[in-house]
Amino acid sequence: MDLVVDANVLFSALIKEGFSHNLFFNENLHLFTPEYIFTELEKHKKELLNKTEKAEEITPDPDDMAYFALALKLNCAIWSNDKKLKPQDKVEVYNTHELDKIIKNS
Repeated sequence: MDLVVDANVLFSALIKEGFSHNLFFNENLHLFTPEYIFTELEKHKKELLNKTEKAEEITPDPDDMAYFALALKLNCAIWSNDKKLKPQDKVEVYNTHELDKIIKNS
């Protein structure tokens, strides 16, 4: 399955082992992300380094449009835990638990 990965999923996978971390390395997923992710990582570098147990949800800024642009170009869904991305009908958005169920059922 092809998916565009949102920064909050990547942050979650980096911070804590769990659903996001395990799915991130699933061989059935082909993950893409816009180059902008490096800016996001740098912006939250201290916060990411300071977290050791529990990941906090990071509120995306208007630059999330890059994820939608890439998903539209690749004609694929977005993997994001940001609930604000769901209420639209152009690109399917799966959260980590939804994606886990899809992978287990395929």
